[in-house]
Order: sequence, then structure tokens, then C-alpha cells
Amino acid sequence: MSENLVIRHCAPTLAGIKTGSLFSCPCPCKAALTKELCHLNRKLVPKGIRILPLKVQKGRALIYVYRPNALKCDLEDCRSERLLLRYGYTPGDSNRCVVHLIRRLQSNGEFPHEIGLFLSYPPEDVLEFIRNKACNHKCIGCWKVYGDEQAARNIFRKYKECSKIYFQQWEQGKSIEQLTVAG
Repeated sequence: MSENLVIRHCAPTLAGIKTGSLFSCPCPCKAALTKELCHLNRKLVPKGIRILPLKVQKGRALIYVYRPNALKCDLEDCRSERLLLRYGYTPGDSNRCVVHLIRRLQSNGEFPHEIGLFLSYPPEDVLEFIRNKACNHKCIGCWKVYGDEQAARNIFRKYKECSKIYFQQWEQGKSIEQLTVAG
């Protein structure tokens, strides 16, 4: 897994405008992935970012890049807490919530759609996505929108522009450390 993938898929998180990002990448060797993630974490943890493999299966890894402090705040929202309780999480302890999310992903049971709460999706949209079984949304961008469509479209544009700028800066030689906003 390269820094290029992290820049390409996680720029808004690196910039500090999004709590977490998720992407899938090839993983032919779990030991090599662990080594690469340790290397990246040494660079990014001092900036307030962690990178974890949520699931490794069939030669692919699902990677979560997030800001623990921002996640703690996001999960303290009362709507988020109610939804998390429904799926067996321990609201108030974001680290335990991440561990529970990993267990749910690895269980091969129902996909944990509450994962949106870990990715800065509005709690209202996560809840309505689950209630509506992914139907009846107003629009689609980074997530399916059920609530404030205009606010979501503005966020989608902001994320897209951030990603474009970050990738350009990466191509011009800026390091991942230089591109990561401390937080």
C-alpha cells in the first residue's frame, strides 16, 4: 500500500476537514501491509491521524484513516450514540467503538452501515440510509443524502477540490507529512 493511495483516497482527512476515510487496496501479504501501516503511522500519529486495517480478506485490505480526536466528537452526538447503542457499541469510548466496528466487519454478518458515522456522514443520513434500505435518497455523492441536500453537495465539492489540490501537491513533490494538517 503506497502513500499515493492514502493521498488519493484520504485527502480531506489529511487536511482536517473530514474525520475519517476508507479505501480498499491490494494486500498480497498481510505482514508487508502491517509493516507499511506501521511506517505510515510513525509519520502521521504525531499529526493526529491513525491508519488501521479494518479487514483483510482475499488479497484485499480495507483501510481506515482517521482522526481519533475528531471521531470522539462525532460519536458523542446524541443521534450517533443512539444508533451505536442499537448495534452493541459503547458510546463514549471511541477506541472501543473502532474495535467493535472491526469485529462487525470481520464477522461476515450484516454489513455495518453505521460505518458512515466513522466517516463524517451526518447521523441523520446514516440513520435514514439504514431505515430506507439505501432507497429514497435525495442525492448521492460521498454518501446517500436524506437530510440537507445543499449542505451535502457543498461538502462533496469541498472534498473533491481538496482531493484535487492534494494530489497535485503530491505530484509536485510534497510529502505526506507536509500535506497532513496537525490536529
